[in-house]
Amino acid sequence: MISHLTELWKYRALVAALVERHLHARYRGSMLGLIWSFLNPLCLMAVYTLVFKYYIRFTEVENYTIFLFCGLLQWLHVSSAMLEGSTSISSGGSLITKSLFPAHLLSAVSVLTSLVHFLLSLPLLFIFMFASGVGFHWTLLLLPLLMIVQTVFLYGLALFLGTFNVAYRDVQHLVGNALTLLFFLCPVLYPASSVPPAFQPFLAFNPFAVFTACYQDVLYYGTWPDVIDLVQLTAWSGITLIIGISTYSAHREGFAEAL
Repeated sequence: MISHLTELWKYRALVAALVERHLHARYRGSMLGLIWSFLNPLCLMAVYTLVFKYYIRFTEVENYTIFLFCGLLQWLHVSSAMLEGSTSISSGGSLITKSLFPAHLLSAVSVLTSLVHFLLSLPLLFIFMFASGVGFHWTLLLLPLLMIVQTVFLYGLALFLGTFNVAYRDVQHLVGNALTLLFFLCPVLYPASSVPPAFQPFLAFNPFAVFTACYQDVLYYGTWPDVIDLVQLTAWSGITLIIGISTYSAHREGFAEAL
């Protein structure tokens, strides 16, 4: 594990260059370019706000648009990192088959590219918060720590999913369907408090739901997340990273042949 992380640090300049390349490639030929990093979440927020605030008339949360935005932005980061992470190694092609390129760098690139989009969209959230009178809280200081823990968690998942997708391409399709289910099982569109008591344990042991709730605490409610939640997320991230690295290390010798 130490050698794996050391290798990541050794190739940090290459990872940064690949992230930049991915960002340019995603919007190549687009007139608006990186502006879509703002427009995509903005359009989704508008649709969900229209449906839940005005059609269904969900009034349990004050400033529902801001509440929704706080959870939705981090979820878009999660879903993008997992979708691209699941195909990161299998799409490596000649990079892996014709060189000694460390394949796990591609998993890191997929997660970090998604993180950059998340960071680019945060100013838009802050503008909405200021305009709506929600204001800023000192708990925003915890935001970088929360992002680091989540990035470690997603990198472990990307390694795990990306490794198995090399041999079983069904994985990428399963991930897409699983994300649809997870989206509605996480308190993005609704507050965690509205979930019936019988189902609260499912939220408590769902790391995606806990991450969502912690982001809402820090950004929307201005409260310190539960210490137990933070410890749980840190543990989940560590375990996921260990599993991801172990899975990758056990199968990496067969990547070139499988691809």
